[in-house]
Amino acid sequence: MSGLTLFFLIIGLGLIGWLSARVRAVSFRRQTSARFGSLPSHHATHVALWTVLPAALFIAIWAFTSPALVTDLVLTNPAAQQLPPQGFERAAILSEARNLAEGRSFGAFHPLAQTLSPAYAAARSRYDWIGSAVALLLAFACGAWAYTRVRADYRARSKIERVVMLLLLAASLIAILTTVGIVASLLFESWRFFRIVPITDFLFGTHWSPQVISARDPGASLGAVPLFWGTFFIGAVIAMIVAIPFGLMSAIYLTQYAAPRVRRWMKPILEMLAGVPTVVYGYFAALTVAPAVRDLAVSMGISWASSESALAAGLVMGVMIIPFVSSMADDSIAAVPASMRDGSLAMGATSSETIRKVVLPAALPGVVGGILLAISRAIGETMIVVMAASGVATMTLNPFASATTVTKQIVDLLTGEAEFNSPKTLAAFALGLTLFVITLLLNIVALSVVKRYREAYD
Repeated sequence: MSGLTLFFLIIGLGLIGWLSARVRAVSFRRQTSARFGSLPSHHATHVALWTVLPAALFIAIWAFTSPALVTDLVLTNPAAQQLPPQGFERAAILSEARNLAEGRSFGAFHPLAQTLSPAYAAARSRYDWIGSAVALLLAFACGAWAYTRVRADYRARSKIERVVMLLLLAASLIAILTTVGIVASLLFESWRFFRIVPITDFLFGTHWSPQVISARDPGASLGAVPLFWGTFFIGAVIAMIVAIPFGLMSAIYLTQYAAPRVRRWMKPILEMLAGVPTVVYGYFAALTVAPAVRDLAVSMGISWASSESALAAGLVMGVMIIPFVSSMADDSIAAVPASMRDGSLAMGATSSETIRKVVLPAALPGVVGGILLAISRAIGETMIVVMAASGVATMTLNPFASATTVTKQIVDLLTGEAEFNSPKTLAAFALGLTLFVITLLLNIVALSVVKRYREAYD
């Protein structure tokens, strides 16, 4: 039975259970005028949940366990005795047979895979039917049991609330455990890297050349200071030079000068920039901005200017994070008490003087928090720097020169055919851990600043 058919059957059983339980609960309410602890919809939802959730949980578990059962059944086939011992070739033959059985391939390199393909198809069909039968039986049994609980004194509402709380807890745990898993993997792989390369050579070394690593002293070619500088120069200097003035001025205009009708149109249009995929910004940077920046440099007499310059990547990155700065500054300026602004105007100050000397100083903590959040977003950007920045690690203040970033190097290190246990590949995890720590600290500082600001004006 196909997964889609099974899904509709279980949903159908849940719908039948919902309707049946509601009809039964309504009949109880008609027989007496006493006040019940649960509505008919609560009883109906309780039965539907018991019909659907256990079956769905079983299907999820079965999806992970059935492939191993299918493979074990295939290995009992006499033709499987011709398989080589445990190793890569054995796994490749079984994988080809599975792909043929599932229709994802139309040919195999090994004749034995063609022979085992019918056995794979039969085993999979067998276990699919077993799983479908058990799921339907479980849905019917659990739904029938829940249907017997539909009584006037049964508190179905509290049961539903408990199930919802468990689902919310599970969703929260998934997010937390995912974060813990990411951090744990970064820590473990970084620890393996720092066993090969001293941490001081990595954090304070000024030469980055992972293509040429000495077996005697791998740390001599894996100094990450040029990467940190390129990330800071592109994401925190050039991008902020673009984002801060435009974002702050747009927030001041929209909150202080724009008519309500103009604000209603301009603010959503400005925030649409945050919804543009970063790969689109990357294409724009590589195909439009980078050649224009190089032509500008050549017209200024800088003939050696690179088309993969720090300025091209920084400009587009700055445009991308304008909505972050503008939105935070907008909220901070709008939260300033109107009495402060009115008092300044009543004392004879002009609108510009009021904004410069009263509104902006009062909103400064929120603006600074928004800028720090924008910086953390910029230094973690990948697609723009991958498509517009260079892979050459240099330390320069010239915006027309080539520069690279941490995220660009992570992509380069994890693509290709390098051995996973090599220092070159493990360096990507060390760079990822360093970038994670930096962005985490920036977010903590930004959130603490914003929290203090909110406490001051709530």
